[in-house]
Amino acid sequence: MVRKKTATATAPKKAVAKKIKIEHAARPLVYANDPESFWVVNGKILNSLLSLREALVHMDKDTYSHHVNAQRNDFADWVAVVLSDSACAADLRRAKTAASAGTVVSRHLAHYLLP
Repeated sequence: MVRKKTATATAPKKAVAKKIKIEHAARPLVYANDPESFWVVNGKILNSLLSLREALVHMDKDTYSHHVNAQRNDFADWVAVVLSDSACAADLRRAKTAASAGTVVSRHLAHYLLP
């Protein structure tokens, strides 16, 4: 017995979406004017995310807790208002230590044109 080939209905192929990596355009680093600079309780004066990262790397627990506690987060407020980086500020609000805050700032610095 010979079988006849019958036409089988095939479903049309679905288009596969290609993943496209979108590069975010790097933006210029914001520097605060002297009156808008951040004055740390230990005497350091910060004027950018670069100086904030450097300060956080070397900051002791008491200095950090003076500026970041249950009632306030001075670093996040300054980054949002003066440096105009609300995404970094939101991540800083979740940081519990100076080291983790420094990591947050480092991660956000990748989106900036650095000198």
